[in-house]
Amino acid sequence: MMFSFFNPADLLHSLDITMFAVACVLLMMGYPVAFTLAGVALVFALLGHFAGASLSLAALPSRIFGQMTNEVLVAVPLFIFMGVVLERSRVAEDLLESMGRLFGRMNGGLALAVTLVGALLAASTGIVGATVVTMGLMSLPTMLRNGYSPALACGGIAAAGTLGQIIPPSIVLVILGDQLSTAYQKAQMEMGNFAPDTVSVGDLFAGALLPGLMLVGLYIGWQMVVALIRPRAAPAMMEAGEAMPKGEILSALMPPVILIVAVLGSILAGIATPTEAAGVGAAGALLLAGNRLTTGASRAVQIAFVSLIGLLVLTAFMDLRPMRDEIPAYDMVGIVLAICLSAAFAASFALVLVRLVRAGILGDVSRQSARITSMVFAIVIGASFFSLVFRDLGGEELVKSVLSDLPGGTLGAVIAVMAVMFVLGFFLDFLEIVFVVVPLVAPVLLKMEMPGGEPMSPVWLAVMMAVNLQTSFLTPPFGFALFYLRGVAPDSVRTSAIYKGIIPYVLLQVAALALIWFAPEVATWLPTVIYG
Repeated sequence: MMFSFFNPADLLHSLDITMFAVACVLLMMGYPVAFTLAGVALVFALLGHFAGASLSLAALPSRIFGQMTNEVLVAVPLFIFMGVVLERSRVAEDLLESMGRLFGRMNGGLALAVTLVGALLAASTGIVGATVVTMGLMSLPTMLRNGYSPALACGGIAAAGTLGQIIPPSIVLVILGDQLSTAYQKAQMEMGNFAPDTVSVGDLFAGALLPGLMLVGLYIGWQMVVALIRPRAAPAMMEAGEAMPKGEILSALMPPVILIVAVLGSILAGIATPTEAAGVGAAGALLLAGNRLTTGASRAVQIAFVSLIGLLVLTAFMDLRPMRDEIPAYDMVGIVLAICLSAAFAASFALVLVRLVRAGILGDVSRQSARITSMVFAIVIGASFFSLVFRDLGGEELVKSVLSDLPGGTLGAVIAVMAVMFVLGFFLDFLEIVFVVVPLVAPVLLKMEMPGGEPMSPVWLAVMMAVNLQTSFLTPPFGFALFYLRGVAPDSVRTSAIYKGIIPYVLLQVAALALIWFAPEVATWLPTVIYG
């Protein structure tokens, strides 16, 4: 009789919210993400079984198998590999040097150069840690030596390093695209549409391009305002130096620009899927590394680049139906050209790989890429287990009822979700938030209507979430960009100066969220123009 007060049904009703709270607390305490999510899911699955919940754990192997064979997620290790290779090829150093000499003699010019370089690196590498560390090592001492305010210098470097999370091609957008595609199909089916349109990663790349450039513009605008109002905080370079030859500027700008056009351009033009474009980017990054870090490979790199660009152009022209109808041998000519270009690329690319292997570069890059990729996919598996158990315990219905009952309708629900993601960004990494929060809230939000009565756009929601998640790198106490910058900043720079410097950029990101809310066309216009 002493245990008569215990009712398993009462335990079952509280397990879902308790499970989410326990997972968040353990993550904030610093336990490994993948093992925390899977371990919490296992413990609460046992509690749910004891409380009489109907669990569908038999579906877990098929879910994991589906994720491991998901063609979209194959782009993740390829983009990671591309970023690691470009980090080793020292593209950032050349960009920083050329941009610094180009804009350094105007007030705020060094801050503007850092932001522009961050945008270029974001569109070519997308790895926040590498970008922040590189720019912190190279540009922060120069900015401090020329009299820049430590807060302004540190804030600009940290903020520019996080642009890789919103400017495509971005790993965040790839993972968000996979999560939101599933959520959108589920929401549409629950609304009676059993043949919904697909949401591709290419849609998200197109949708995020203008908001990403808008953020770059907001950063530059703030820096120019500070330089105008407080010129002593952002002075011109005291070292005049010689004017940089245009040839050197072009040689620094062309490699990342060519890679951006090859990867992002092929996706937006519909020539390649994101996974295929990621493969092109990885190959292009290897060619750049071979050209810069090895000797005797320049001619092979030139042949490979010409062959690669030729294959991309040929792929676009082969889809021209009028020419195919007018020229009987059109297809055969294309096939022969493709074979020749492929053979030239394969031979020259193999030579570059041999050079990289002999230099010990390819092995190091492969090991680092494998470590990062393993971490990401371990989180994918743990998050899949967590979300399955959470749904079985009634968590999805809880989230649905909470968001539906909030005052303000769609506006209230979106503000609540964005506020939760923003607060979690103080303590959790973007991967943890994407895999834990997005699968729970996205199916509910995507069934709501926008203020004008139109159904909520998954592209718009993804861009809102991506901009919001970008703040997780800048917000203390666990903002990773702050950790990276603190690790390379001189001892003379106080940690409080770093924290003070990021405040304006966090506010600018919140302002960008408001702009995208009131003008959703910023995110939805370009995908409509490109894909119809």
